[in-house]
Amino acid sequence: MTDVELPDPSVLEAVSTRLEALPVREAARQAVTWALETFGDEVVVASSFQDAVLVDLVRTARPGIEIVFLDTGYHFAETLAFVERLRKIWDLNLTVTHPEIGPDELVCGTAGCCDARKVEPLRKAIAGRRGWITGLKRVDTPERADAPIVGWDAGREMVKVNPLATWTDDDVDGYLAEEGLPLHPLTYVGYVSIGCAPTTKPVPAGHHPREGRWPGQDKTECGLHV
Repeated sequence: MTDVELPDPSVLEAVSTRLEALPVREAARQAVTWALETFGDEVVVASSFQDAVLVDLVRTARPGIEIVFLDTGYHFAETLAFVERLRKIWDLNLTVTHPEIGPDELVCGTAGCCDARKVEPLRKAIAGRRGWITGLKRVDTPERADAPIVGWDAGREMVKVNPLATWTDDDVDGYLAEEGLPLHPLTYVGYVSIGCAPTTKPVPAGHHPREGRWPGQDKTECGLHV
């Protein structure tokens, strides 16, 4: 790592605390605005394109902002089609990463797969930036329960902004419906938390969305947010 001037933790905490007191949509919009005004072109967005909420928030605030999508080589065809659809209709400035390993190396679901196909490509894609904006929500996993809206990512030595941190899944669904946003095709057939095809299953009504990720494994995180 190169030497990076660390921001004052009290400043980040104060910004995050202020945003916590706002309604979730206003908090998200102001978090994005703060990140853009603070870091300008030195901030990047990372989106899984499970839904269009984060992408809509950032592209509305700043058309042309760079959005990174991690193509692991194992995504559903529906996910790739959804990414391309949004890229075209919104004219997104999209950067798509690809792992440096072949499809038969560290296959999906094996140890080291997520590191090679997600974590390392993201590290390279956002290297040199001062901040990154994510779609992380506290309700996703226990590991994310205390995630701030704005905080310091020590591993990447940059500020991490989570505009949707305080959102529930109902908040996401409400925004999608009220804004009339396109839906990921797999949401129509029971997929709620959507990752790579070999390790993602539909989730029965009433079950936690993340139950569909890595079924049968003692795993809840890919490594991007831990």
